Amino acid sequence: MDWSIQEIAKIAGTTSRTLRHYDDIGLLKPSRTGHNGYRYYDGPALVQLQRILLLRELGLGLPAIADVLDRETDTVKALSSHLEWLAQEQDRLTRQIASVRQTIDTMKGDGKYMAQNMFDGFDHTQYKDEVEERWGKDAYAASDSWWRGMSAEKKQQWKDRVQKLGTDWIVAAQSGVSPDSAEAQDLAQRHVEWLRGIPGTPTAVPGGDIKGYVTGLGEMYVADPRFAANYGGEPGAAFVRDALRVYAEKYL
Repeated sequence: MDWSIQEIAKIAGTTSRTLRHYDDIGLLKPSRTGHNGYRYYDGPALVQLQRILLLRELGLGLPAIADVLDRETDTVKALSSHLEWLAQEQDRLTRQIASVRQTIDTMKGDGKYMAQNMFDGFDHTQYKDEVEERWGKDAYAASDSWWRGMSAEKKQQWKDRVQKLGTDWIVAAQSGVSPDSAEAQDLAQRHVEWLRGIPGTPTAVPGGDIKGYVTGLGEMYVADPRFAANYGGEPGAAFVRDALRVYAEKYL
C-alpha cells in the first residue's frame, strides 16, 4: 500500500512542495513515481518522514538530519530513544494541564485553593532525598532557598535555559559528533556554567570537588532512566557523560 504526495502532505501536516524538496536533496525518496509523474510513498517512507519531522522539532537543520539518518540505521532503536523522551515530556505536561485545569475550576467554583495540587508537574523538589543523600542537606537547602526566592519570570527563564541545553545535547548526540569535538565541549562548558549557577552544588562552593561532581552527574544521567530521558534516552545520556568527562579532565 502507498499514498500519493498530496495525501501524505495532508496527513503529515506539511506541503507537497516540502516533500518534493526532501526528494530533491535525497532526504526522503518516494517509493515509486507514477506514469503521471506523481510521487507515492509506502510504509518505510512514512517512517522516514516521521523521523525527519521529529528531528526537525528538536531544531536540527536538514544537513544534520541527513547525517543522523545515515548514522542511525537502526530505526527502531532511534525511535525508541525519542519515544522515551517524548513520554517524559507528555507526563510532565499532563500533570501541568491537570493542575491548571483544577485552578480554573476552583476560581469558577468555591475558591478553596488546594496548594498541594496546584503545582504538580512544576515540582522542583522531586529529587530532594537523592540530593540530600549525595551532597548533604545544606546543598539542598541552599538550592531550594535560591529557587523559592526567584520571581516567576526568572524561574521561567531558568526553565527555558535548561530545556534549550537539553535539546542541544540531544541534537549534538544524534548528529554523530564525538564527545571530544568542539561542539560537544562547548555544550559541556555550558553545562558546567549552568551547574555553577545553582547554589549549594560543589561547582558553586569554594573548594568543592567540581571534577568529581561533574563526572558523577554524568554517570548518574546514564544510570537513572529519569535523567537519561532528558537527553533522548541512554545513548544520549552516555554522550553527555563522555563529553563532561573529557571536559572535566581538561579544565576542572
